[in-house]
Amino acid sequence: MQKTTSTDLKFKGNWNELKGKVKQKYANLTDDDLLYEEGKEDELLGRLQKKTGKTKQEIKNWIDTL
Repeated sequence: MQKTTSTDLKFKGNWNELKGKVKQKYANLTDDDLLYEEGKEDELLGRLQKKTGKTKQEIKNWIDTL
């Protein structure tokens, strides 16, 4: 059983609000890059990782601060 993290809760709770902040910081991200589907958080993190050059943990930590 996977532990739920604060990042997972942010994805589920208010991703649409956070998406705007992510786009402000990384203007090269498209709506498709930021598409969230429940249960596919790792795919979203993978897309963000590929586009930003950050590690998944760096992205999680950053999202937790938003």
